[in-house]
Amino acid sequence: MRNLKLAPGSISSPSTSPGRTRLWGISFILLGCCSLVAFLFASIISKFLPPFQNPFLNAIQNDRYYCLLVPLTVPILFVAVYFHWLSMKLFKHA
Repeated sequence: MRNLKLAPGSISSPSTSPGRTRLWGISFILLGCCSLVAFLFASIISKFLPPFQNPFLNAIQNDRYYCLLVPLTVPILFVAVYFHWLSMKLFKHA
């Protein structure tokens, strides 16, 4: 096993390159954008379009789950934010 040492102030390890890290970052951003567009289509846009001939797209258009998902997720978001704040307070004063 080789003994690898990092230079002082170095954040990345020798096995990762800046180009590879940038590629991973761009891929995560693109995945998030595609997920947002798919969710917006399923929850809002498909309701305003005429009926589809494709059974999969027709099922998405007639689905009510995604229209209710965001309003039901908001209270859970508040609970998660509260617990995050509480854990940071407990950690700070420990």
